Amino acid sequence: MKKINKNLTPEEEYVLRDKGTEYPFSGKFDSFYEDGIYKCKNCGAKLFKSDSKYNAGCGWPSFFEAVNETAIKYEKDNSIFGRPRTEILCANCDGHLGHVFEDGPKEKTGLRYCVNSISLDFEEEKN
Repeated sequence: MKKINKNLTPEEEYVLRDKGTEYPFSGKFDSFYEDGIYKCKNCGAKLFKSDSKYNAGCGWPSFFEAVNETAIKYEKDNSIFGRPRTEILCANCDGHLGHVFEDGPKEKTGLRYCVNSISLDFEEEKN
């Protein structure tokens, strides 16, 4: 990991540093729909806008696009035999966020960024 937040809990370290996964439907942002921006829990980089979040029913916060083209880093993940996936990481610090799949809303990007809540912070939109 490029930058390390010394204040991460053991659970946050497990996901962000060790590429762990939180239990589905357990994260605080799964059913959270406030206006604002989702940031990396490790380094604070902006990752997703609330207007790209949708309910995919998968148990993790889902977004159809990142805040910009340079916010997310993509890596091949062959850790599950016979099921290749694309891992998503914070481009600023290499923190593990989750995975991206091509089963998102067709009328948008067709992508589903499936993100661990524990890897995120949220900044409310200021009016």
